[in-house]
Amino acid sequence: MKKSKLFLALGFTLTLSLGLAACGGGSSSSSDSKSTNSGKASGEQVLNLAESALIPSADSSKADDQVGLNVLNQTNEGLYALDKDGKPAIAGAAEDPKISDDKTVYTFKLRSDAKWSNGDPVTANDYVFAWKRAVNPDTAATYSYLFDAIKNGSDIVAGKKKPEELGVKAVDDTTLEVTLSKPTAYINSLFAFPTFFPLNEKFVTEKGDKFAQNSDNILYNGPFQLKDWTGTNKKWTYVKNDKYWDKKNVKLKQINVQVVQDAGTGVNLYNTGKIDRTVLSAEYAAQNKSNKDYVVVNDSSTFYIKFNQERKGEKTPLANKNIRKALALSIDKKSYVDTVLQNGSKPANNLVPPEFTFDPKNDEDYVKESGAHLKYDKAEAKKAWKQGLKELGTDKISLEFTSDDTENAKKSSEFIQNQLEKNLDGLTVKLKNVPFKVRLQNDQNQDYDFSMSGWGPDYQDPSTFLDLFKTGGSQNRMSYSNSDYDKILQDAAVTYAAEPQKRWDEMVKAENILLTDDVAIQPLYHRANAYLQKDYIKNLQKNPFGPDYTYKNTYLTK
Repeated sequence: MKKSKLFLALGFTLTLSLGLAACGGGSSSSSDSKSTNSGKASGEQVLNLAESALIPSADSSKADDQVGLNVLNQTNEGLYALDKDGKPAIAGAAEDPKISDDKTVYTFKLRSDAKWSNGDPVTANDYVFAWKRAVNPDTAATYSYLFDAIKNGSDIVAGKKKPEELGVKAVDDTTLEVTLSKPTAYINSLFAFPTFFPLNEKFVTEKGDKFAQNSDNILYNGPFQLKDWTGTNKKWTYVKNDKYWDKKNVKLKQINVQVVQDAGTGVNLYNTGKIDRTVLSAEYAAQNKSNKDYVVVNDSSTFYIKFNQERKGEKTPLANKNIRKALALSIDKKSYVDTVLQNGSKPANNLVPPEFTFDPKNDEDYVKESGAHLKYDKAEAKKAWKQGLKELGTDKISLEFTSDDTENAKKSSEFIQNQLEKNLDGLTVKLKNVPFKVRLQNDQNQDYDFSMSGWGPDYQDPSTFLDLFKTGGSQNRMSYSNSDYDKILQDAAVTYAAEPQKRWDEMVKAENILLTDDVAIQPLYHRANAYLQKDYIKNLQKNPFGPDYTYKNTYLTK
């Protein structure tokens, strides 16, 4: 089942994202305006941070939430790692791979100086073992679907072939050969994703069920080692890894992390000097928006409303396109982000976020080439509503809107309810605010009318968003189907896999079908978060996909 890191953490995301405050003062940045300064480290290089939740898993084959992915990103490393510009750059690989003429066979030379924290060399077999472990159905890896890009990957995950048949081979200790199922434009992004990190086979086998259950039962090949993690505690530490091949460029000596789930607690810890950075809810952001430490950080997540066309085996009113269109055009998204979110988030008229992926020919933003879709338009909404009611043979409709049960999620639901009922005569919107797990279960069972949802990218390509709504897709769960849309995505994935420009042009067409032609969903906003952050933190790298942050190049100027 495909589950984005954002979807898995959406309950906490909504708790914060639906209640952050406006950026009246302070800084605003697509990454982190306070962390791009260059200079020399000074003072004690110990950073104190807050994390949103406990670590569910530090096993690179199994981690599927943002906390676990962030831990892995600091402590381990794959063939590639994201650089300061959010692009994959060689890391565990010694050089760019040799690529076959048909762009399906990649041959990597590994760094001879890459070592595990116990002193063992990182070998090609460590990648082979880790990848075969991830696709093995017995592992139950959430992100095993990413190996669809590797030869036989999808068949192995489906149980049709054996893990030994995966298209990866250790030619020798420092030579790794990877065979793709087809040319894949975003393959380097996958090679940088934690599920593709290597694992020391001897160590993992010896530890058995104890592997990755606490920090003592993990090996590390990245900039830091994880310490003081028992598997269930709310505090842990990263310490500089002296076995790391690039340790000379790692300035931080230690990072102390504690779980902080309440914004008020975070602000108190920040103001007393116990943490150096904290996320702000609406109340505290309103109080701190003129603070010199206030900063807004954009990310590549899109939140949207899902329209379920079939519930419990019966068509809903949302199976009618005009009803969907009326709802989609009735919400003033600018007012929503300005009055409810108030955190620098921006109205979304696209599923694919801005400044995320670009035309291979001219580097133009996907959003600009796709154009704006489903902009707020009361007059058109009323017209579509009237037509939809006529087609359904009724003069009134009652629909249930599902979201989380946090205070901020409730405020968001009430805004949406007010907008829809005010603009569409005859519509009654009933609110269903439930715990996060319940909402996920309702979504999986397709037991809802329309609901708040969100997605964060797993790799840098429009398909990480567009593929969500293919017919029968594991995240579709709303009975949307369009054969033309499916064909475009199929052609992009297969027919034009080796032709980047044609592939791109096809994907640009897809949003128009999904949003303007079919109104399958309603994009609502592209997320940003507000923080208080000490100005002595430099080079804190915010990533556009995968793990949120990279601390390798971060340093302090106290």
